[in-house]
Amino acid sequence: MDNSNGYERIAASFITVRGQAADGIGAASIRHWARTLPPGATVLDLGCGTGIPISGTLISEGMNVYGVDASPTLVKAFRRNFPGTPVCCESVVTSPFFNLKFDAIVAWGLLFLLSEDEQAAVIQKMANALRPGGRLLFTAPSMAVEWEDVMTGLRSVSLGTAKYKALLAASRLSMVEEFEDEGENHYFHSRVLE
Repeated sequence: MDNSNGYERIAASFITVRGQAADGIGAASIRHWARTLPPGATVLDLGCGTGIPISGTLISEGMNVYGVDASPTLVKAFRRNFPGTPVCCESVVTSPFFNLKFDAIVAWGLLFLLSEDEQAAVIQKMANALRPGGRLLFTAPSMAVEWEDVMTGLRSVSLGTAKYKALLAASRLSMVEEFEDEGENHYFHSRVLE
């Protein structure tokens, strides 16, 4: 079974196309978000891939990053890019990192690769792994829509803004803002209710 949602099969292409640009799409938005976190915050990057640009941006902003990705090839690249930064090769659905506590969690370009039930379960797990006042940032289209992933050819599904807001509220997370970046990625930024 491929826990990487097809990304291990296309890892070499992914690294070439998306895994090398330190100032790639999303970096500016992640930099801005990181500056809302406490100095030296502990951040979990779910679906971290090579770590570029998301983990790299967080590290450059002084965050303590942990990464999780199910593709062995992408995790190997992450370790090369960020030696000494903790990273595990495992499914985000079953990751033991959820047994730890974090100041913030980011899931960039990941959630919509999971089934509807897995998305709901992961949102709850992320909420449970956040410290009081902790922040969650993830990307998914604002519309409820299904499509074929450009790189893997596999099904992707966005639950849409209304459903994501309901799942966040049910997980004791309060919406802070929604916004889009230069690549038209839609962000959901929430925080744990205190």
